[in-house]
Amino acid sequence: MKELGRINSLLINRFTAHGAYLALHDGGEVLLPKSYLPEDVETGTEIEVFVYTDSEDRPVAVTTPPVALLDEFAVMEAKEITKFGAFMDWGLMKDLFVPKSEMREDMVVGEKYLIRVCIDFKTNRLIGVNKYDDFLEEDTRGFEEGQEVEALVFAQSDLGYKALIEQAFEGLIYRNEVFESIELGQKVRAFVKKKREDGKIDLSLTPSGREKYEEGAEKILALLKVKKFLPLHDKSSPESIKELLGMSKKHFKQSIGQLYSAKLINIRQDGIELL
Repeated sequence: MKELGRINSLLINRFTAHGAYLALHDGGEVLLPKSYLPEDVETGTEIEVFVYTDSEDRPVAVTTPPVALLDEFAVMEAKEITKFGAFMDWGLMKDLFVPKSEMREDMVVGEKYLIRVCIDFKTNRLIGVNKYDDFLEEDTRGFEEGQEVEALVFAQSDLGYKALIEQAFEGLIYRNEVFESIELGQKVRAFVKKKREDGKIDLSLTPSGREKYEEGAEKILALLKVKKFLPLHDKSSPESIKELLGMSKKHFKQSIGQLYSAKLINIRQDGIELL
């Protein structure tokens, strides 16, 4: 069934007491349960649905998609662990099963893991795979230093935060360069800092050079327009600057220097104020 694991636009074939049967491309049908059936639809109406299998391995359609489709990654929380594998919360009534053989490590209930949605060709079911290394690419020639990317934060290490770039590359955000709160599963705006020989990419949450400080200046200015005054200055601790602005002390000093030169702020001994 080529619709399995994907978003499909299917036509209503017929109605039953349990919902509506939608026409599949191979001539078969899939049930859209009554709880997902929109009002005022009729035979021949086209509906966008996600197709998977229910707890009895019967094909079923739903109008609410999961956090990841077939061949996509997402960070999912482990809801139940058995000797055969783990059941992951992926946003549907039926949890996604990760077989023991597809675990990268022993999982713990309540912890979050990077999971790829795949098809088990032996059973024709959707399963989760935690061994993400098998799907990552190492040819980073398509990236340039300073390039902006969207990164999915999926794990922590001693060095920092592991992130997935474009569903295909692994990146690292160094812990000592993070000045804001980051959660596993969060998508962040990041910038390519360095391409490593092992195919991984070092990332930064702030752009490099002048653009970085212009962005910092805009952030401070926007906050000052609301608060009028910020109790931050040259003698402020790095911790207080990080807590209030989410940036390093060096970044802060460069940014307020730009604002002062543009005559947008006044720098006092006890802080900065909007002019």
